[in-house]
Amino acid sequence: MKVQDYLTVENNVVTNVVAWDGDVNTWQPPEGTTMLVQDITPAKIWILNPEQTDYVLTEVIGAGTIGFIWDGSVLTTNDPKPELPFSN
Repeated sequence: MKVQDYLTVENNVVTNVVAWDGDVNTWQPPEGTTMLVQDITPAKIWILNPEQTDYVLTEVIGAGTIGFIWDGSVLTTNDPKPELPFSN
């Protein structure tokens, strides 16, 4: 098994990112946690739309990190929606 980044999910919130090979014989994740491979887990993050008029939650693979919320199938950022900068 290769070492890769795993997201540790406790109570539906990502609490840590650990480098691990997934082998429970060499390391046991904390009891009651869900471990997700970061690089293949979908996550909704704020992305500026093509018209550059608004930020929209957009699903991206591998963007999840500490603080994101897990609903059982996709992570969602805990960051508030960004505000557009003022334009002249």
